[in-house]
Amino acid sequence: QVQLVESGGGLVQPGGSLRLSCVASTSFFSRYRMGWYRQAPGKQRELVANIGRIGSTNYADSVKGRFTISRDDARKMVLLEMNSLKPEDTAVYYCNAVSTIVVGIEYWGQGTQVTVSS
Repeated sequence: QVQLVESGGGLVQPGGSLRLSCVASTSFFSRYRMGWYRQAPGKQRELVANIGRIGSTNYADSVKGRFTISRDDARKMVLLEMNSLKPEDTAVYYCNAVSTIVVGIEYWGQGTQVTVSS
């Protein structure tokens, strides 16, 4: 079992920035594709960004050019830098880990709230 612990959420004004962090409790962190998802009230959970084992990235169209995902395998951490935040970015953000070794192995964090409001 892998635990994912997110931090860094909060309240920010439109146009502001936040950085989310997720630390994983596994010695095999490098074997996981890591991602961030978000879920706004009344909406389905959606992919924000993910990053593969060798650093390949994928972003939702709505965040391209504003958000940057990165990983630090030595610290077993994935980061999400969020800039130029908009009210529509308001959601609970979840860290996700998908094994690239064993099919079907996937873990979720507990989520961290991001609120963009003036």
